[in-house]
Amino acid sequence: MNIWVIYDIASTKAGDKRRRKIIKEIESFGLYRVQKSVFLGNIEKNRIDELVLFSEELIDKKTDSVYLFQMCKEDFESVKIIGQGFDKDLVTGKTQSVIF
Repeated sequence: MNIWVIYDIASTKAGDKRRRKIIKEIESFGLYRVQKSVFLGNIEKNRIDELVLFSEELIDKKTDSVYLFQMCKEDFESVKIIGQGFDKDLVTGKTQSVIF
């Protein structure tokens, strides 16, 4: 399942710590950072619940937000990218590695 994860975490010392934790966790799910607070990738549907639970435990619900948008393959393939974007093949797993 393709998923977009977008977060908005308060800019405070405590918020910075939460932000680092959520970034590390999102990346551990194999999601790719496409902008500073936007991640995209393909994960198993049951792992989405894990990410939701982790986010609920981590964030301050009064000041922070985490959005998870699931996207079917057909909708993902219809995404339009204007300007410098992300590599769709890398995000969907069609490309296994990137050499710089």
